[in-house]
Amino acid sequence: MSDLYDTDVLLWSEHQADLLRRRAAGQLVNDADMDWSNIAEEIESLGRVERSNLRSLINTVIEHLIKLQASPAADPRRGWIETIFRARTGIALALEDSPSLCRFIPGMLADETTRARRVVARSLALYGEQPRIGIDSLTFTEDQVLGDCFPEEPA
Repeated sequence: MSDLYDTDVLLWSEHQADLLRRRAAGQLVNDADMDWSNIAEEIESLGRVERSNLRSLINTVIEHLIKLQASPAADPRRGWIETIFRARTGIALALEDSPSLCRFIPGMLADETTRARRVVARSLALYGEQPRIGIDSLTFTEDQVLGDCFPEEPA
């Protein structure tokens, strides 16, 4: 079965799922056909994918919150706000589906704030924009990232 896992993961997963369902229904299956180590690896990867998705959505919100505060540009502001709405909706859905992801949020906020600062600084430089405020001083609470708040409009 490990050979099939390496050559056609879709066919492997369909076969393993069938075996697991049959076994759960009380049918006898040949244990040698069960690819236990790869089954365990795939189950673990589901959690990694969920965490990665949450991390990406948090990064998107933070990046766009920084742009709203630091960029002097007026035209893209509505788009940044829309992107934040969509990302926050995705975060809410991810947390609804997997509430245990909440425990990763504090660490993700810190990590993604650092990453987003670098991206925004490069983005502003690419467009020849000088930040209105110091990007490196910006931090965000969980409520600011996951909630409904937005930075004040620039004067």
